[in-house]
Amino acid sequence: MKQVELITDGACSGNPGPGGWAAILKYGQHKKELWGCEAQTTNNRMELQAAVEGLKLLKERCVVTIVTDSEYVRKGITEWIHGWKRNNWRTASKQPVKNQDLWEQLDHQVNRHEATWKWVKGHADHPDNNRCDELAVMASKTQSSST
Repeated sequence: MKQVELITDGACSGNPGPGGWAAILKYGQHKKELWGCEAQTTNNRMELQAAVEGLKLLKERCVVTIVTDSEYVRKGITEWIHGWKRNNWRTASKQPVKNQDLWEQLDHQVNRHEATWKWVKGHADHPDNNRCDELAVMASKTQSSST
């Protein structure tokens, strides 16, 4: 199986407000940047959207390392989602899970691959995470998309 690295980030001007997401896919010497936006959204939705969109580009089953600076996304997909699904998409306090639509999409995309999750500190020494941040902020400000 191909080994791929997916680096993701989301940004929002106001929360909620105009948002942007970005992802970088790396395979060998190949690197692809993608980004998109929503006019009215939240930072968490953009973080989730970045991971979903990056994984959707993979046409075959891969070994994927997903790099994120969002503990919400990493813990949500590796820890919390099991209980949410067991409890019919309710939190431990019986409230509806926020962003259920994106969690379901992310769950589907992750299950197509052998995925591992790596958290990195945002705005630190990870050049690809910093580039994703730049692209996500640009997408949120210009409301532009790479597609």
